[in-house]
Amino acid sequence: MASDTHIRLLPLHVANKIAAGEVVERPASALKELLENAIDAGATRIEVNVTAGGRKLVSVRDNGCGMSREDALLSLERQATSKIRDVDDIEKIATLGFRGEAIPSIASVSRFTLVTRRADSEEGTQLTVNAGTLAEVKTCGAPPGTTVEVRDLFCNVPARRKFLRAYATEEGHIKNVFTVHALAHPDLGFALAIDGREIYRFAPGATVAERVRDLFGAEFAESMVPVDATTAGIRVHGFVERPDVHQEMRREQFIFTNGRPATAATIGYALREAYPRRNGENRAAVVLFIELDPAQVDVNVHPAKREVRFRRPADVREAVISAITGAFAGGGQTELPVQTQSTEPTRAESPVAAPPSPVPFQLPLPTSRPQKVADSPVRREDAPARQDDPAEHLDFPEVDVAPPQAHAAPWKYFRFLALSEAGYVLIETDAGIVTLNPRAACERIVFERLLDRQQVVSQPLLIPETVQLSPGESNRLRSFLDVLEAQGFQIEEFGRDTWKIDAVPQVAGGTAATGLLATIAHDLAETGARRGGVRWRDELVAQSVARSFAGSQDRLTPEGAVKLVTELGACRSPYFSPRGKPVMIFSSFAELKRKFDR
Repeated sequence: MASDTHIRLLPLHVANKIAAGEVVERPASALKELLENAIDAGATRIEVNVTAGGRKLVSVRDNGCGMSREDALLSLERQATSKIRDVDDIEKIATLGFRGEAIPSIASVSRFTLVTRRADSEEGTQLTVNAGTLAEVKTCGAPPGTTVEVRDLFCNVPARRKFLRAYATEEGHIKNVFTVHALAHPDLGFALAIDGREIYRFAPGATVAERVRDLFGAEFAESMVPVDATTAGIRVHGFVERPDVHQEMRREQFIFTNGRPATAATIGYALREAYPRRNGENRAAVVLFIELDPAQVDVNVHPAKREVRFRRPADVREAVISAITGAFAGGGQTELPVQTQSTEPTRAESPVAAPPSPVPFQLPLPTSRPQKVADSPVRREDAPARQDDPAEHLDFPEVDVAPPQAHAAPWKYFRFLALSEAGYVLIETDAGIVTLNPRAACERIVFERLLDRQQVVSQPLLIPETVQLSPGESNRLRSFLDVLEAQGFQIEEFGRDTWKIDAVPQVAGGTAATGLLATIAHDLAETGARRGGVRWRDELVAQSVARSFAGSQDRLTPEGAVKLVTELGACRSPYFSPRGKPVMIFSSFAELKRKFDR
């Protein structure tokens, strides 16, 4: 224990660095604070400029009310704010920033420049701060409003700087912060430039619907249903995803409370209760604005203001549930403006047949390794007469599979027995009875084909398709373009976060190209670079393609089941899916004999 245990006041520069640790986690955190200040200043146009993922520069220019020389100097002091006057104001906060910590905290860990002028003043003021030390104050010419430049963030805190991620990762966080604020305030004009290239520019005076379309594209807009209802003085409005939209991936949820991008646990509970159960329990996309008396919201429960607490959470919960269920009950169609030219795929939709009843269908395969279905005589007399729609098969494009030489099939032979009502495949092997999960088996087959570069073949699309991704998804996708190309994709950027797809892997040729790429991009953005090897990058993309392809297939027919089992037997690791889920459950004849006491 230290010998000196006396309590003392910390020096101001140390206190500011500690506060910066709460307020400024990364460049995107600084951008969030500066955007909130600009919005609270009454700006109608806000321009953001970022360099090197925000490490070298984060600049925010607004046309708000600006500051006098005295106010500009006071903004560098801790707990200096124009947002509240006394303790009672904390109980009814209607602004985004109010603590007075953002500017001094950011300035204490960067090379900071502030230029500001009030509209009724003839001259502006420029402040320069180097790592918490005021270096210069001077009069200057400037347009009305405020411009803040944050350079070399964490220049005096090397321990914090080394924990920043790659430029692309930090850039993705910056785009997400920009997106959230542009969505929360569609009435304001926003622009974002990264490394000298303009990424977004939105005109002021837009509606929420127009801003949603501009940010996420027409396809996203068409999948949404408008919501607008008021319950017990709480208004809930915005858009929620239609229940009939099938999405394999986890979708973005944007929640705003009195214009603040912040949520609460009770809102999450309400969404899960109000929204119909989805396939795989993947959450639906929502853009919801919750408006209520500021006195009923505590916004001071999180250092970064990402969460709020409601004084009457049950009322908020009921308002959200009522608004969403009411929107679905009304059966209303989306009112979001969409592009006149559709970019949807032109492929014909395959009819989905009713699930088949269990079928006793035997197929002896007395071989040392699985054969192709075409090579195996089918005993038609054992099968009931039926006309199967080829579109109903869980099928793959024809790709020759080399004989497994370095590994053995999990059986010497197999005999197909039946398809269960639940969709499982039952087969008899030389050693026992196998219950097989066809989706997991399909994932394993596609996964291994994609990793085997000798089998990868591109399938050009008759008409190229386009898909618009979120900024974070696009950013992550760019770093995996070489892997995607090696696995059979031909894609290129086609405007702001819009991608054109010219070809997909042949093994996944039956899947909608737009949905396939969207799933991959989302998976890549969610996973992050937890490992850095080349093999890991290949496996990550292959796993995402396999999951998307398997989820798009229809029910099996007996013939399709036989082919699936045959292909699975040629896999190197047929027992588990790429995600680690079991492909089959095996019951040996000895185990069955013991259980039946034979």
